[in-house]
Amino acid sequence: MTPLSAKPLIRPLDRSLIADLGRLFESSRATHGCWCMWFIIPVRDYDAGRGDRNGRAFAGLVESQATPMGLLAYMDGRPVGWVAVGPRSRYARAVKTPTLRETRRDEDEAVWLVSCFYVLDEFRRRGIAAGLLDEAVAVASRSGAAAIEGFPTQGSRITTNDAQVGTEAMFAACGFRVAHRPSSNRVLMRLDLR
Repeated sequence: MTPLSAKPLIRPLDRSLIADLGRLFESSRATHGCWCMWFIIPVRDYDAGRGDRNGRAFAGLVESQATPMGLLAYMDGRPVGWVAVGPRSRYARAVKTPTLRETRRDEDEAVWLVSCFYVLDEFRRRGIAAGLLDEAVAVASRSGAAAIEGFPTQGSRITTNDAQVGTEAMFAACGFRVAHRPSSNRVLMRLDLR
């Protein structure tokens, strides 16, 4: 990993930053139209809304949620990275996956989930995702979360389809421990905050 000469500025997403997030998401075919709704709404709604409708739904959540929908990283005033994070209850579709199915539903409000990362190609391998994860932990802790979890890819071979959830090594470096290995490519990791 090539470290950054300057640390990114990381800000919790609020309505004033939605346009910046939109510019970041428009930069890639993978994120264009997604608006980080994949783990929040049913797949049929996600597919039908890919684009402006998902964007409007996401903006509505930014307005209605008591906690931020995620964090944006900036370099020289330019949005370069994103992490989606919040109470596990927000991610209705994610909690039904085999990876999270065995987690306790009575913890869904108190336990936060890191569901997705995105970093611009030219800023990858420079510690931005790790910085976003560190700040996600800090925001969860300040917000009173009991714990924070993620479901990164395990092992050293990461495909493009799995990169958005982070890596086991990155989560471990941030203090997360393995809670469960539900499949050959995913691991549930947890960091208790109180």
